[in-house]
Amino acid sequence: MPLDDLNQALRDHYFGKAPAHRPSDDTLSVATAAGKPLLTMRNWRMFPNPPQPTSVSAAKPEEPGYRVSATFDSPTDEHYYGLGQQQQGFLDLRDHQIRCWHDYSAVGGENVCVPLLISSRGYGLLWDNPSKTTINLGFNQQNNWSSEIGDRVSFFIIGGDTTDRIYQGYRLLTGVTHLLPRASYGYIQSKAIYPTQDQLLAVAKGYRDRNLPLDVLVVDFLNMTRQGEMDLDPARWPDAAAMNDQLHAMGIKTLLSVWPHFSAGTRYYDMLRDKGWLIHTADGTPDPGGYLDVIGPNIDTTNPEAARWWWDSIRDRYIKPYHFDYLWLDETEPDNDPEKDFFYVGSGARYYNVYPLFHTASVYDGVRRDYGDSRRVMILARAAYTGAQRNGTVFWSSDIVSSWDMLKRSIPAGLNFTASGMPYWDTDIAGFFSPWLPSTYRPEHTPLIDPASARGTVGNYLDYPELFVRWFQWGVFQPIMRTHGERNHNEVWAYGTQAEPILAKYLRLRYQLLPYTYSLAYASYQSGAPYMRALFMDFPNDPNVANLPDEYMFGPAFLVAPVTEQGATHRQVYLPAGCAWYNYWTNQRFEGGQTITVDAPIDTLPLFVRAGSILPLGSPVLNADQPQSIASVRVYPGGNATFTLFQDDGNTYAYEKGAGTLTKLIWDEAHHQLRHEGPAAWTASDQSVVQVVTASH
Repeated sequence: MPLDDLNQALRDHYFGKAPAHRPSDDTLSVATAAGKPLLTMRNWRMFPNPPQPTSVSAAKPEEPGYRVSATFDSPTDEHYYGLGQQQQGFLDLRDHQIRCWHDYSAVGGENVCVPLLISSRGYGLLWDNPSKTTINLGFNQQNNWSSEIGDRVSFFIIGGDTTDRIYQGYRLLTGVTHLLPRASYGYIQSKAIYPTQDQLLAVAKGYRDRNLPLDVLVVDFLNMTRQGEMDLDPARWPDAAAMNDQLHAMGIKTLLSVWPHFSAGTRYYDMLRDKGWLIHTADGTPDPGGYLDVIGPNIDTTNPEAARWWWDSIRDRYIKPYHFDYLWLDETEPDNDPEKDFFYVGSGARYYNVYPLFHTASVYDGVRRDYGDSRRVMILARAAYTGAQRNGTVFWSSDIVSSWDMLKRSIPAGLNFTASGMPYWDTDIAGFFSPWLPSTYRPEHTPLIDPASARGTVGNYLDYPELFVRWFQWGVFQPIMRTHGERNHNEVWAYGTQAEPILAKYLRLRYQLLPYTYSLAYASYQSGAPYMRALFMDFPNDPNVANLPDEYMFGPAFLVAPVTEQGATHRQVYLPAGCAWYNYWTNQRFEGGQTITVDAPIDTLPLFVRAGSILPLGSPVLNADQPQSIASVRVYPGGNATFTLFQDDGNTYAYEKGAGTLTKLIWDEAHHQLRHEGPAAWTASDQSVVQVVTASH
């Protein structure tokens, strides 16, 4: 509102005149083709930045650019999701400030920037700026986006009558989510660290001796003689090729961690420094950040020549001679804060968030260049950015604390991350860092798992076996299931005699669900939509799910409600309106639109199936590459249903050219009949395979 002349003159005298670069009031409204309003931008602004240092290696001085921003209307009933990973415990982003940049030390756990916002009004907003970006959502009924460096205000609006349509648009803009190797959808066993090949082989033998399924074992960092030698310490890994061959004979793959750091004095350091292939300061000096000299600076894979050398070295020094299968690209923020550093593409301040996109692409592009369609990529990475889903990458929630509070906050963190167009996300099951506990520590409630037979693993963290069980149960229903953490032992038999049979039960369930999960992954490849889904995606007309942080859908059938309270044997579960629900364990049927109290003893994860669902279940296998028949197809009546079952070789990209089989399962509620279209998915009779669930009371 305007001020009178005297008021304005006083303000100008004491506070200075308003800057010349005021917001441009260019109102822009976006609507669907049918005329439905989606959003309105009220103004935008570009304010010149002061001159900044330029790298000595730059071909020309880098322009300082502008601080760019835009302000949009925020109706009071609008809700927001996505924007990467925030671990403070909220689902609905409304009334929050989102610091959209990679921050390993953020409160609650690492922040990761993926600047895709999903609105409950039926649109996605993809902000096109990789510098540090602050987003204030809902305050004073406005959304403000502000980036530190840019040459223009740039964003994309993706409309869709469903969230899946929005993800189809994101897929068109930024790339497909490729199928991972089928083994990725089984179980990945890790800890920080298995330091020798003898330990790794002993773990593999432990799983096979117990007849427990396992697909991937992890060789974590600190595996080289010196960081950057691109070798394996022969004292600890005397014959890695023979080790991998032995593991492959057991049906187990390996995931190798290759850090991007090169310490001074190692064989490649001088070459990388002289070529300018290390992330460096303005004067060209490689920046080791806060690390000791034995770690060193990061390779700059935004440089295409450096990226190609990085992949060629991994291929020639690890994959060809030692037969490793998959790669863990850690430290992909990069972990050395690049704000005052320089990449090949420009200043770290301008391109703050892009490193994980380039770094994961260096390996994905290299594999496709050298192996064509014959070898699928699976990369584990700690940070992401727009488009990184196209690089065969699984993103994990970083080095989080092993606590009940972290378990609770991890669920909405994962739901917003997958809502950001990144279907593949997981956690270190039961956390990475052990919390500091006083010698007098006692859990609030009597532990539901007796820790007596696991004290060598958990010390005085007496409720940790219970926490591990609850987190493991949830892990079955994460897109990728992986244990990891700083512990003496981390296998399913390491947490006591009470925990082991429960963990074995859920591990076998993970493999029983493989036909379902793998088919969901193929659907994500086709659509770009996640299959770990916050409830707003599938129940947009139910206001009760807009900010429900601890329940979600796993594909179209399952509603998952993890137990996150220590000592709890019950929990409340809200069943979304619009359909009925079956308790997976008891087949008891409930109407939707109500909150119920569910029994949750320590061996039970609250789990429900939507009425009108088809659930294919597989025969027992010890790894995902073993031939697995369809043991049963459960139909949960209550509405018409379809499910497309996908099967292929599991290891190549032949599916991109149409290889594999698609069998459409169709449930006709009126006639109480299941039929299928396409190649037969099982050889036994339908009568012996199809099970129509009868509700219990």
